[in-house]
Amino acid sequence: MLNKITTSLFLLFFAFSGTILANGDHEENLRSTAWEIDKSHSAINFKINHFFTPVDGTFEDYEATVLFDPENLEGSSLDVVIPVNSINTRNDRRDGHLQSEDFFNAEQWPTITFNSTSIESRGDNEFVAIGTMTIRDVTHEFELPFSLLGVMDHPMRENTRVAGIVANAELMRTDYGVGVGDWAATAVVGDRVNIELNLELTTGI
Repeated sequence: MLNKITTSLFLLFFAFSGTILANGDHEENLRSTAWEIDKSHSAINFKINHFFTPVDGTFEDYEATVLFDPENLEGSSLDVVIPVNSINTRNDRRDGHLQSEDFFNAEQWPTITFNSTSIESRGDNEFVAIGTMTIRDVTHEFELPFSLLGVMDHPMRENTRVAGIVANAELMRTDYGVGVGDWAATAVVGDRVNIELNLELTTGI
């Protein structure tokens, strides 16, 4: 009788362990290819009107976690973190003002973040990352459409693939509380912000 109980417990433990291992393998298989950003060939840019004229700028620093495979969108994701103090509009006084309490308040809210919850196909090499954008203390649902420009073996780096992605989107700065007091008005500094991400990605093979 004791041997039967021992054998049954052993079989139960073996089956349970096998289930855990199988689930672990399944989760690993769901993950898409991890890509690294080549920052020397990438940029995060933006454009906003001053009166009538578009003024452009860039964020010099950013981090992104990119898991992407067009054949495995379920396991794909895009997460971006941008330090506000890396803003560069080629005017030190303006950059300082944008980091102040009048706009981003970088001391209290030092980063802009986008976190995807899903990625969907919208046609040939056209996709959209669906998730949330957080600026200051405000978070909204946000869609980031992007195009896959191409994927190829890197001609100058062995065992490496290279890909290009361009993303374009827009948001209203006042939706995120960027611009308070007199600067909440949009006659001088416009409301609509155009965003562009140019990312060159590499991965080992």
